[in-house]
Amino acid sequence: MSISIPALLLLIFLVVQRLGELVLSSRNTRRLLERGAYEAGAEHYPVMVGLHASWLITLIYFGIDKPVSITWLGVFTVLQVLRAWIIHSLGGRWTTRIIVMGGPLVTKGPFAWFKHPNYLVVIAEILVVPMIFGLPVVAAVFSALNAAMLTVRISAEEVALQRYRQ
Repeated sequence: MSISIPALLLLIFLVVQRLGELVLSSRNTRRLLERGAYEAGAEHYPVMVGLHASWLITLIYFGIDKPVSITWLGVFTVLQVLRAWIIHSLGGRWTTRIIVMGGPLVTKGPFAWFKHPNYLVVIAEILVVPMIFGLPVVAAVFSALNAAMLTVRISAEEVALQRYRQ
């Protein structure tokens, strides 16, 4: 096996990005909880983290020696812009957990058009990143697992946020 440098760079980017997001999420979660917010749906959170970690490990194992599709990489780049827009729109309220803080829901940025834009980006990423490496089976398997996870996740979030919906 010979390592593909473009694949290696993309995989390093993904790992660093996800670890950075976990740090940001932890900081935001702590601050929100200190201000009186509470967590909902905590029981499924370890499963979600495990799913995403397994996705990354699978990508590293099967993708490290693959060529990178420029077309799919372009789609991924657009998704990263959308991800940044979502995080920016939520500001200190962005977290990987379901943290409920009273008051109106965020309706600016992509939240003006979609109820759960972050999940749309994650759905697309779980499909697109394996396709960058030409791994359609990985894309299909993790897309199905993620769909099952999001059924639980979005349901828990909707219940938690129901009283704040207008």
